[in-house]
Amino acid sequence: MSKQQTLCKEVSVSGRGLHTGVNVTLTLCPAPIDHGIRFQRTDIEGQPVIDAIGDRVTDTSRGTTIAEGSVRVSTIEHVMAALYGMGIDNALVKVDGPETPIADGSSSYFVRAIEEAGIVEQEAERQYYIVKEPISYKDETRGVEITIYPDDHFSLDVMVDYNSKVLGHQYAVLKDVADFKREISPCRTFVFLHEVEILLQHNLIKGGDLDNAIVIIDRPVTQEQLDHLAQICNKPRIKVRPEGVLNNLKLHYENEPARHKLLDMIGDLALVGMPIKGRVVAARPGHYANTELVRRIRKAIRTDRKKADIPVYNPGEPPVMTIEDIKEVLPQRPPFLLIDKIIEKKEDAVVGIKNVTMNEPFFVGHFPDEAVMPGVLQIEAMAQVGGILLMDRLDDPKKYNSYFLRVDKVRFRRRVVPGDTLIIRVELGGEVRRGIAMLNGQIYVGDVLVTEGELMIQILKK
Repeated sequence: MSKQQTLCKEVSVSGRGLHTGVNVTLTLCPAPIDHGIRFQRTDIEGQPVIDAIGDRVTDTSRGTTIAEGSVRVSTIEHVMAALYGMGIDNALVKVDGPETPIADGSSSYFVRAIEEAGIVEQEAERQYYIVKEPISYKDETRGVEITIYPDDHFSLDVMVDYNSKVLGHQYAVLKDVADFKREISPCRTFVFLHEVEILLQHNLIKGGDLDNAIVIIDRPVTQEQLDHLAQICNKPRIKVRPEGVLNNLKLHYENEPARHKLLDMIGDLALVGMPIKGRVVAARPGHYANTELVRRIRKAIRTDRKKADIPVYNPGEPPVMTIEDIKEVLPQRPPFLLIDKIIEKKEDAVVGIKNVTMNEPFFVGHFPDEAVMPGVLQIEAMAQVGGILLMDRLDDPKKYNSYFLRVDKVRFRRRVVPGDTLIIRVELGGEVRRGIAMLNGQIYVGDVLVTEGELMIQILKK
């Protein structure tokens, strides 16, 4: 494991937004442990903050946009790539406009800003998303395919193909994120000349000029058209190089467009919310495909976290509380005492066991020919485990009873039948106030979630 990192001090980058043309100042600020990357709109009342995660992505046309309600920040991918590539886990990114500065169309300005601010190690371990099985996104109609495979470090292989004589098949690789600054960060965005007029007509690239994009010409064009473009961009006379790009910029690498696509991928993958250990192989990636893969990765993370919370039951281990211990705390008695033992007890969570047998009295009528444990009794079993959790916090639990106030968000995912052993986990959902507690409950059979819900319970003296 490595340590989390943040910036030593604040540092700012100013410039025009690519699409809005608005002059903005972006300030990278230090942030505490486990803060993650967040954007703050300092030009809006209340200075709202948006988490830089895949769940906040709202638009991927010509850049990646995140939003919280009506508050948006656009074209964040170059900033996010710089933060990820330089190993920054925690930062607050303040911006006084709706879009980040485009600078030269790469991440190099932001990388230099991070170096100017300095990087400091924090006293907390960095948490990685470790890919355990391949995760893919495909769009067969457009020939897009991105897959992330298990590996012991982060790497990317990117292939682009624009069916163009000038910009045909290109390939770029990043074997180690430590190479990002040198190999990837200077690579600039690119655009085909025939797209420029269309983008202008759609009220885009107001902040675009010949200094922040590689312009590729793959169709016949007259010098008159080039002169018109130079006039729009307030540039001297321009010409087309033999390799099919305008002569205003010199390419850093022969495959700079593919490297820039790789840069965009890093910026989008940073929206996973933590560094990744896995190998990404991408064919014809774009912001939409990248962020769709991010959504699938984040879903896998949530699934893994849920699995990590599943309690493990070993019948051979002695219980924390036997049935006799439980009867000392709870007022319920057979046939309505619906937990057999407690196997785990913490300050904010308790795990109980209910062995469901054919001898349960409720199976006589529910149902005579198909025994199914009533859902209401499963909820009652959760509440009794919750009662153990709450009573354990009292000095003299025998003087109190617990009562339902509300049941919410209950879902029955699978039938409970004779032979099932219910593993019932209940945890506090917040502080206990005036004897009222919110509890979150789950019932598992093995590692399968069968029932879940929220309970509001009140503790009252008898």
